[in-house]
Amino acid sequence: MAFRLDTPVQFLKGVGPRRAEAFERLGVRTVEDLLYHTPHRYLDATSVTPIAKAVVGAEGTFVGRVVSKAVMPTRKRLRIFRAVLRDASGVIECAWPGQAFLDRMIKPGQLLLVAGPIKYYHGRQVVPREQIVLEESAGTANAPDTIGDGAGLMIPIYPATEGLSHRVIRNVIADHLDAILETVEDHLPAQVRQRAKLLPLAKALDLLHRPPAATGAAAAEPSWEAGRRRLAYDELFDLQLVVARARHLAKRATKGMSFEIKRELTSRLKRSLPFELTDDQKRAIREATADMTSDVRMHRLLMGDVGTGKTIVALFAMLLAVENDAQAVFMAPTELLAEQHGRTIAELLAPLGIVPEVLVGRLSAGEKASIRERVAAGHSKVIVGTHALIQEQTDFRRLGLVVIDEQHRFGVEQRAALIEKGEAPEVLLLSATPIPRTLALTLYGDLDISILKQRPANRPTVKTGVRFEKDRRTVYEFIQQQCAAGRQAYVVYPVIEESEKVDLKAATTMADVLRQRLAPFTVGLIHGRMRADEREATMRRFRDGDLHVLVSTTVIEVGIDVPNAAVMLIEHPERFGLAQLHQLRGRVGRGANESHCILLVSASPQTVERLRRFARTADGFKIADQDLQDRGIGELAGVRQSGGFNLRYANLATDGDLVTAAREAALRIIEADPNLSTPRHAPLRARIERRYERGMELFRVG
Repeated sequence: MAFRLDTPVQFLKGVGPRRAEAFERLGVRTVEDLLYHTPHRYLDATSVTPIAKAVVGAEGTFVGRVVSKAVMPTRKRLRIFRAVLRDASGVIECAWPGQAFLDRMIKPGQLLLVAGPIKYYHGRQVVPREQIVLEESAGTANAPDTIGDGAGLMIPIYPATEGLSHRVIRNVIADHLDAILETVEDHLPAQVRQRAKLLPLAKALDLLHRPPAATGAAAAEPSWEAGRRRLAYDELFDLQLVVARARHLAKRATKGMSFEIKRELTSRLKRSLPFELTDDQKRAIREATADMTSDVRMHRLLMGDVGTGKTIVALFAMLLAVENDAQAVFMAPTELLAEQHGRTIAELLAPLGIVPEVLVGRLSAGEKASIRERVAAGHSKVIVGTHALIQEQTDFRRLGLVVIDEQHRFGVEQRAALIEKGEAPEVLLLSATPIPRTLALTLYGDLDISILKQRPANRPTVKTGVRFEKDRRTVYEFIQQQCAAGRQAYVVYPVIEESEKVDLKAATTMADVLRQRLAPFTVGLIHGRMRADEREATMRRFRDGDLHVLVSTTVIEVGIDVPNAAVMLIEHPERFGLAQLHQLRGRVGRGANESHCILLVSASPQTVERLRRFARTADGFKIADQDLQDRGIGELAGVRQSGGFNLRYANLATDGDLVTAAREAALRIIEADPNLSTPRHAPLRARIERRYERGMELFRVG
């Protein structure tokens, strides 16, 4: 039959209404959806093992004729389906515990491929993870029982669902693939495809559904990998077109005011600093200055590792705004952080005679009204605060620069509400969460990015060690020694309360234990279920030295600086990502004292080695790279609160070259055709419209 890519899958031979409902559960509604429903893995039958050579304890792939079958009950009421396979070399039993339903599907005489571990139970036995009927019964169990050596047999395994096995999906696709591929149009510009060394789209899809067996030198890379890379590039390219358009809009927006290069205040600040700026800080200051004095708005992310001095860079940008008779505002996610930044900025600006305003929710109504009056009149040039800055009552006379700290903790609407308080002010976003370059280009492709890696020379490195349950007493004694010497300590747990489901020490229970174990030193507790004002009150007590030890969950991951805190004890560190551990470690080592991070583990040797690798490096960007390799995008993608994206084919841990190539191509196209309105680019726009409904809003602007 003739069909198009938008033909409902129901009308394909072998589907029908009932199977169409099952396909819909997989997100497959049209022929095009079916085409992109690619295998999630492959069963390589090119190296089928003769049954006689099955080795107990090993994995194997076997092909044999089913000679008998039965469902066997056990004393535990678990029914086991068993079948005996025969090939030219011998016979072997296969067992499927709890899968008695296979008795209706597997029949004597079928040629069956099974793959799984070989165990010993009254003889050798395969426990298949995968089974595929290669050939229905030839009418007798004595039919030929081999397919030779399986040469050329790569079997795709598709995502399946109840009532729709991967075998049925494979057959439907195999029956229609050639006809579907004839309808495929490749809308990726030829120059882009050639520059990135990508396959034509139809060829890539064909390879994914029908990969040839790799032999000889070609076996070094799976035959389907070139197809995957093409589809990975397509989804990265579409995403980069959206962020390139967002970047274009941000840059195109008319500047609210023009800034000139003025150096009086910034030069005085530099001379008054009690330390030397790092090369990274100097470069970031130059980049921000160039942005602010250019013809287009600054829209920059300053991403720095823990303790690399992002606030100082932001302050130089704020002073440039002040010298141009504009106001600069610095918004932090919590009152504690806002107050901390307010004190830091006040100390740095004291030699210049500038007093910053600090606007937070806990001030009295009269205090807030007084501050807002000075801000609205333009008497206050540097303002630090929290969400109170975006309330209706807060107005600015001439807002020229917005700095947002820990920007991922604010939603898009909250950030926009502050920016809209001015007329297209410059925007500088700060993040203390190092992420790999490939992820940064994907998450923040609409921003210019400055990176701080170097730490100030006077900042000590935190000593990190891995300890075990047998060391618990020694660890507690060390904390007591540190407290006796006038230091403070954090103790972090992965959960708030104990549970029967997981054998983990919990913050609430261990706080009581530590109050007894570490007496006479005082112990406080904070966690995510406490009210925000209760948490902040406890944090203030710890900051002010009223508490020696603070027991917490990860709510202190990004929090207030306590220079006197010299110990970070993390229980069950195997439950955290490396990047998260690095953020927790960054809560100590903020002062001049030698500081320690102790990872108290009871885990597998493999996990311990992962933690020891973490202990050997203090570079947050290297740690983020390793975390992306180990845990994938899930945890790291959380650095952006809203928006989000799903990558089905691309792997940011390994496809860095595709991210770079897609970004460069997208920037070139958007620069030449911002709305993708030319006939040449219209198909790209249509594809984005299908893939990113929200992304298309960016193309409807202007």
